[in-house]
Amino acid sequence: MAATVGDFLLKRLSEWGVRRVFGYPGDGINGIMGAFGRFGEGMQFVQARHEELAAFMACAHAKFTGEVGVCLATSGPGAIHLLNGLYDAKLDHQPVLAIVGQQKRAALGGDYQQEVDLLSLFKDVAHEYVQMVVVPEQVRPVVDRAMRIARDRRAVTCLIFPNDIQDLPYEEPPREHGTVHTGIGYTGMRFLPGEDDLRRAADVLNKGQKVAMLVGAGALHATDEIFQVAELLGAGVAKALLGKAAVPDDLSFVTGSIGLLGTKPSWDLMNGCDTLLMVGSGFPYSEFLPAEGKARGVQIDIDPRMLNLRYPMEVCLVGDSKETLQALIPHLVAKKDRSWRTEVEKGVERWWRVLEARAMNAAKPINPQRVFWELSPRLPDDCILTCDSGSAANWYARDLKMRRGMMASLSGGLATMGPAVPYAIAAKYAHPGRHVIALLGDGAMQMNGINGLITIAKVWKQWGDPAMTIAVLNNGDLNQVTWEQRAMEGDPKFVPSQFVPDFAYAEYAELLGLRGIRVDDPEAIGPAWDDALSSNRPTVLEFVTDPDVPPLPPHITLKQTREYLSALLHRDPDAMGIITASFKESWDSLFPPGKGKTG
Repeated sequence: MAATVGDFLLKRLSEWGVRRVFGYPGDGINGIMGAFGRFGEGMQFVQARHEELAAFMACAHAKFTGEVGVCLATSGPGAIHLLNGLYDAKLDHQPVLAIVGQQKRAALGGDYQQEVDLLSLFKDVAHEYVQMVVVPEQVRPVVDRAMRIARDRRAVTCLIFPNDIQDLPYEEPPREHGTVHTGIGYTGMRFLPGEDDLRRAADVLNKGQKVAMLVGAGALHATDEIFQVAELLGAGVAKALLGKAAVPDDLSFVTGSIGLLGTKPSWDLMNGCDTLLMVGSGFPYSEFLPAEGKARGVQIDIDPRMLNLRYPMEVCLVGDSKETLQALIPHLVAKKDRSWRTEVEKGVERWWRVLEARAMNAAKPINPQRVFWELSPRLPDDCILTCDSGSAANWYARDLKMRRGMMASLSGGLATMGPAVPYAIAAKYAHPGRHVIALLGDGAMQMNGINGLITIAKVWKQWGDPAMTIAVLNNGDLNQVTWEQRAMEGDPKFVPSQFVPDFAYAEYAELLGLRGIRVDDPEAIGPAWDDALSSNRPTVLEFVTDPDVPPLPPHITLKQTREYLSALLHRDPDAMGIITASFKESWDSLFPPGKGKTG
């Protein structure tokens, strides 16, 4: 039997190094699905419960491997379902290829069933490259370009295959005018600024007396270089959320996350510095950066479009963060005055005592901060953490101490709900020997996580190592939005929109053949983590947590205080619990216990 277009598609993807495709079948891609059955070993199809989860998995594969993630969906509704996960990849600059089916070519333009203008639909999310295949000779060049552009531009690309094309015999492009002949071939790339540019940047940094560094996802592979630069400059290092694993939190000068989910030391670092070095970060919130004119700036980013976008920088360097910092280091002069570094370290040490005190405050029944605080010292070496959007992201950002060798991610730019469990599944496929931990709230669990558990139950025995833990904060509330309504709008909790129906997450896990542990006693948190992390199968930890514990920002403005009080005065149904919990949080910020006084 001659190779079909579908057969060649998988063969070419395999030659590009693709070993796994996440998707969901449908009659719009039957020709491609049939090719999977003929391909044999070397190309794995991972069936998601929904196309959105498949796109999240492809994004996570890219994040945790650096490779192009590939997802597959049928025509019409299947293609539409991919979009949220693809936008997650686009906004976090991840290389993902989406392959989607389409109706027969002869039916296009005829208002046919499931006919959607997919070129227009994907024009924004895959703006770097989206093409529809209309003849077999076109397949090789469009696959090569889609893979190369996704990889080298760290972008989303999309290929559309009408279903009648998929079963046609594959043909190589003829050697004639009007055809394209592409190859895979090795691509050597190096992004490094010139010596004059490096000296100009070093001059700014060397003159600074109070240097702050902000590192993001683009610096995840530059841990050693960040450490060396921070040591030379006596700098404190703050981390954008996607850069949480860039430097370990056991370093005394690492101030932790920045922004609404950030820390007081990061806030102080940005407001006290006279020089800012931003490396591999597109952190968007200018109110958490130095005020304009208060600090000189140097920025390093591999994408020139991201330069001078968040803060007026004096010197911008286009380059890979690791190589650029390596080239910059010889031009830096070690600072003799370490008073700024000492000030930063004192703030960091105090902050960890504040967090511990907050975590140990009593709640009804469980303080969500304690869930994360108890997990932190128990994190397995080289584990992979995934987190969802919502109040869980606050405690993930602040209370977990990353160690060298760990990996972590969430939806950064899009901040969508729903990726934590599909991220975890993709991470486990990519790194089956590593413990994967997903952290999410009940809203995200009901949105996508429950469906993801079905996939885990189906495939976990294929992984060899069953080490996977899913922790759910069951507080019956869409908690992050509830707090935003209070602090930003001055509105009390609106129960019809915010209440999350109760669901027996642990029991459901047991029903699926996984382990489930329900925890409603704060003293049982630590033992429950120990049990789950040593389990012989994937385990769901259901923590019944208090929705009234406030995720306080590192700095509370007068406007936020006014709106917050307005919400309470307008008879917020949880007012008394909120007042009690807020007082405890504020007290711990003002009067943290001395060293060794908690725990």
